[in-house]
Parts: sequence; structure tokens; C-alpha cells
Amino acid sequence: MRVISGPRARLVVLLAGAALAMGGCTRLRGHQGYVLDPDLVNSVQAGVDNRNSVARVLGQPTFTSQFGQGEWYYVSRDTRYFAYNRPHPVGQTVLRIRFDDKGVVRGVERTGLEQVAKITPFRKTTPTLGRQRSFFKDLFGNIGAVGAPIGGGPQQGGGRNGP
Repeated sequence: MRVISGPRARLVVLLAGAALAMGGCTRLRGHQGYVLDPDLVNSVQAGVDNRNSVARVLGQPTFTSQFGQGEWYYVSRDTRYFAYNRPHPVGQTVLRIRFDDKGVVRGVERTGLEQVAKITPFRKTTPTLGRQRSFFKDLFGNIGAVGAPIGGGPQQGGGRNGP
């Protein structure tokens, strides 16, 4: 067996190290949520389908409307990112299916990435109105207040008519 030494060995080690380092720079893809099938989505028709038929065709929704059963939402999002970085959305589809009072489909709407709002927090704390308290005031502020009567002490006298 022949052993490589000298400048050739350095070149091999350097190339192997560069290949390993470049492996960490690979762009990764991610998918979250519902997997949309365009043919199945197009088969849902307003005025024809109801909640049961939509659940059989598309499955259970990602979430439903907060008030009542008027709307179902199917959410799908695709992201791209490099290793150890925050994922960035490159595609999103929200399928909204509206039902009437009888459970029949009223409408099917799709929205995309234009509905995503980018939020950049100012600091790590939420500003509040009122007094500023330190960590120690929060920690030790209730010492002596536990069990104390409300309103400044026990009531004197004998009720409504007084003494």
C-alpha cells in the first residue's frame, strides 16, 4: 500500500475539509401543515358539498373558525433555510372553506404568501404602562402582604348602627 505524503497529502486533506465544510452550507427545505392536492381542492364545489363530504375529500382542517363552525382553514407553508438559521417562508397557501347555517359549502378561497406579516420586535420585553418594577421587587414585593386585611384592618364597631 502506498502512503501519500508531502504537498499531495496536504491537498487531499484540504479538499476533504472543504467538502465537509461545504456540506454545512447546503440549503434545506421544509414543509409545514397540510399537503394540498390541487385536484382534490378543485373538486370541492360551493352549493354542492357539505361538511361531511369536505372532510372525506380533504380530511380534517388545520383549524376551524373561532366562533361556530362557519369556516374551515387548511394551512400549508414551504420554507427554505441554511443550517442553524431561521427558516424563511417561500410559499404559503391558506385554503378557506365557508359554510352556511345548514353546513353546505358557500365558498372556497385561497390566499398566499401576501397575507404573511413580518414582525420585528423592538426589544425582548413588552412595554407596559404603569410602574416599573425590578426583579427583586417582583420577587420580594409581597412579603408581609399575604394575609393582611383589605382596607386597613379589622372593622370597628358593631355593624350598620355603630356602637
